[in-house]
Amino acid sequence: MDTGYLSLTVYFEAPFWVGVVQRHCRGKLTAAKTTFGAEPSDQEVWQWVLGRWHTLRFSPAVKAPIPWRPASPKRAQRQAAQTLAQHGVGTKAQQALAAQRGQNKEKRQKEQKQRRQALAEQKFLLRRQKHLEKHRGR
Repeated sequence: MDTGYLSLTVYFEAPFWVGVVQRHCRGKLTAAKTTFGAEPSDQEVWQWVLGRWHTLRFSPAVKAPIPWRPASPKRAQRQAAQTLAQHGVGTKAQQALAAQRGQNKEKRQKEQKQRRQALAEQKFLLRRQKHLEKHRGR
């Protein structure tokens, strides 16, 4: 069984509420981001976790050690509040999301280039066909 954990951070990023899921596993961190829109209630977040969890597309893994987790739930809550007040979402998660955006951008660029080349080839063949028809006396 993997030793790791998941964390969901919901914060306000004008003009929407955003949720970032961080998955720590074997010293690596992956992240996924979702936009909630209006401020979600605890129940709405729970429903989202139950119903839409499988639709998340996690970023590529970034090397990150598993942070120490305190034994006391109250201490964990205080530390989480302090962390959010200072930084928002962890920088490793931001790096992971940036890497995912970069990969998506490269994929889109390759697909667009292929579409442009196919269209140019199609136009060339059409021009060539018209040229041959003109010279055949049609």
